[in-house]
Amino acid sequence: MTKLEEYLEGIVNIFHNSVWMGHFDTVSKGELKQLLPKELANTIKNTRDKAVINKIFQGLDANQDEQVDFQEFISLSAIALKAAHDHTHKE
Repeated sequence: MTKLEEYLEGIVNIFHNSVWMGHFDTVSKGELKQLLPKELANTIKNTRDKAVINKIFQGLDANQDEQVDFQEFISLSAIALKAAHDHTHKE
């Protein structure tokens, strides 16, 4: 497996490891609240702030079903990846 494939599999695993309540293969707002400080504390500011979590969740939940499926979760991954990329240019 290549490095990129390992990283992609890692993102899939993080998503699946976040699904521990409720619906299979979707992340609830409560699960996202647990995931953000654990996985993106250095990328997203104020990951424990309820307003920040609500804003992120609303932005991800494109179909407004109160769940974030994997397709919607990919948006969070893309945003975090862009932020990480931008950060490398500031150093």
